Amino acid sequence: MLRRVVLLPVVLAGCSVGPDYRPRSASELGVPEEYSVPAAASAEDLTRWWDRFDDPVLGRLIEQARTANLDVAQAVARLRQARESLLQSRSNLLPTVSGSAGYQRNENIRGGGRSFTLPDGTVIDTGGGGSNSFTAGLSASYQVGIFGEVRRTVEASGAQYEAAGFDSAAVLISVQGEVARNYVLARLLQAQIANARASLALQDDNLEIAGFRVQAGLVSSLDVEQARGQRAQTAATIPNLEQQYNAAVSRLGVLTGQAPGAFRAELAAAKPIPTGPVVVGAGVPADVLRRRPDVRASERTLAAATAQIGVATARLYPALAISGNINTNAQTIGGIGDAITGALFAGLTQAIFNGGRLRSQVRASEAAAEGAFAAYRGTVLLALEDVENAVVALRSAQERERQFGIALDAANNAAILNRSQYRSGLTDFTTLQQQEAALLNARNGAAQARADAATATVALYTALGGGWDPAVIPQAPETGTR
Repeated sequence: MLRRVVLLPVVLAGCSVGPDYRPRSASELGVPEEYSVPAAASAEDLTRWWDRFDDPVLGRLIEQARTANLDVAQAVARLRQARESLLQSRSNLLPTVSGSAGYQRNENIRGGGRSFTLPDGTVIDTGGGGSNSFTAGLSASYQVGIFGEVRRTVEASGAQYEAAGFDSAAVLISVQGEVARNYVLARLLQAQIANARASLALQDDNLEIAGFRVQAGLVSSLDVEQARGQRAQTAATIPNLEQQYNAAVSRLGVLTGQAPGAFRAELAAAKPIPTGPVVVGAGVPADVLRRRPDVRASERTLAAATAQIGVATARLYPALAISGNINTNAQTIGGIGDAITGALFAGLTQAIFNGGRLRSQVRASEAAAEGAFAAYRGTVLLALEDVENAVVALRSAQERERQFGIALDAANNAAILNRSQYRSGLTDFTTLQQQEAALLNARNGAAQARADAATATVALYTALGGGWDPAVIPQAPETGTR
């Protein structure tokens, strides 16, 4: 009989009210079978996409950001908090046990403990002395959760913990992408500064040639003034480019958890803008459900919201609580176990009238789940939008880079011919000035197109969910140290 009584709460606890969570298929989420823009359907391992740029400096910056970035550290701290919430929820599946122990000394001070002898020889004891009292006890309580409110709470906490893990991965991916974009920007600005200084050197030569021609009486002083004005305008662009370069380098320092100037010396030497692969395998749209951590976090949030419906529904039904205690009392330590008393209590509580509050909580939980599903679908569609935009941006940047290469070659040849003609007096300075400006624009355009292609490649890797291992659910570290 005792065995049946013990097993009864366990059996009852296995009954959970509320809907069971069901993962949604790609079609239910509105995911098409293929992208609406041309994209390589091959699947790639994107865990370390930055290695495809073959730039050791970029690789070191991203690796340092992965371990030292403060946004990542905050995300990990939130993940640890979610893990502790899950552990606290799981503890409610087990009984709560507490123990107590006590000691008391009872003294009888009446008469001061004196004794005296009567004339007939009788000894009278007036009292005094005392006794010891030792107590020990053990109590336990257990919230059975007949209709699964405890299990549903654990289920919700588990889903929230996994969502926090995916959120931390999403932060990591975002930080990696931002590091790469700022690194590309820094290299682009270095190239633009170099272009401006190269153009400035040519304009110094032009100014000198114009001065010689004015002294020779071949042209008016108008050529000199035009040359001075053009040189000044080019020189004025350099401080602005240097300011933007400083901002990009400072940002890289902060992204890696260091002072803004941490990489100023390392990046001082100009290097080419990194070039990624020509083709990036985007896979099929359904891949974003697995690759993108923000999508998986939204899915887990929906699972948690579904479990909360069960928690709210269980409050409509009776709640069973079991408690018991064991106590003993003795005058000596050796007799502490001679007399043991105990009690077992069980009680059911049921809400009879609450003004509709509990049913309103159920409806509110259902509405929250519907909102979570809408947010999940929105996240999925936004992920698909990111991928398609990045694919188009990459293709556009690659085509611009190709066309600017042609334009740069033509502008460079035209500038050489025009400069030779000006020295020979076969063309005027205005034509030379226009050609020099076209050459500078072509150089900057080619550099900008190359940087745009690298940035679009980074954006595509980020949109595809690259930069983490989707086969592993992120777990919180055991300690606060990183």
